[in-house]
Amino acid sequence: MRLRYQLRRIGNVITLGTPLGLLAARIGGARFVAGPRGLVLAEGYRPGFPYATAFTVGNVLITRGSWDEQLRRNPRLLEHEEGHTWQWLYCLGLPFLFAYSACMLWSVFRTGDRATGNFFERQAGLESGGYVPTTRPEPVD
Repeated sequence: MRLRYQLRRIGNVITLGTPLGLLAARIGGARFVAGPRGLVLAEGYRPGFPYATAFTVGNVLITRGSWDEQLRRNPRLLEHEEGHTWQWLYCLGLPFLFAYSACMLWSVFRTGDRATGNFFERQAGLESGGYVPTTRPEPVD
């Protein structure tokens, strides 16, 4: 494995992102599968929160269904979620949750959609995450 992926894996453990992801996935009833580039793929997550096809906590990529099924529907989803692993790292772990939440609220306020105006989703690639950019209609005078 390349050095940068090893550093990401270690960094996301030290900053507690990956341990939190493993705990959340385990509590949610997910099964673990080794992923590429030091990623942990968790599938079969049962709780309804967060509302997303897949989500990432540290180096743990979590989905409700199976990753094979998700990647058949969207072959670039893994690429998108892997982008979030780097965000967890540069936000130093747990502060990512607050930064992401603030960006999501800003996006909802500005666009009426949780992803379109969200810095983190845009940086990870809206389309690769399966998001369709939206705009809020202008008010009519």
